[in-house]
Order: sequence, then structure tokens, then C-alpha cells
Amino acid sequence: MVSIKHLHRVQALLLSGFMSFIMSGIITLINLGFVENFLEIWFHAWIIAYAIAFPSILLVFPIARKLAMKIANRE
Repeated sequence: MVSIKHLHRVQALLLSGFMSFIMSGIITLINLGFVENFLEIWFHAWIIAYAIAFPSILLVFPIARKLAMKIANRE
């Protein structure tokens, strides 16, 4: 198991994986339709998207958390 002090990294890893998987699949389907080698193309697109998404989330997550806290505190 991973220490709780690394929770934000684990969350970023999981969120970026799920979101990039879903988004790359949808965008690939929209752009190409269900072509013969769809899964291969999707997997390739997902790997690229994941490589971009994970470091992006690590950078943006602290900012998003601060903004969310400000919005949530406006009650």
C-alpha cells in the first residue's frame, strides 16, 4: 500500500488514467467511427493522453482545490 502522504499523487494517477481513457475513446470514436483497428488506435491515443494528463493534473490539482475551497466557503 501507499502512504497517505502520497494520496494526492495516487488520486492524480487514477483520475488522469480514467479521464484520459474515457476522453480518448470518445474523441477517437467521434473522429474515426468504429473502424477495424479502433481498439489499437484508441490505446495509442490513450497512452499519449495519459502521458500528458498525469503531469497536468499534478500541476493543476492544487489550484483547483484552492478554487473549490473558495467556492465551497461562500455558503
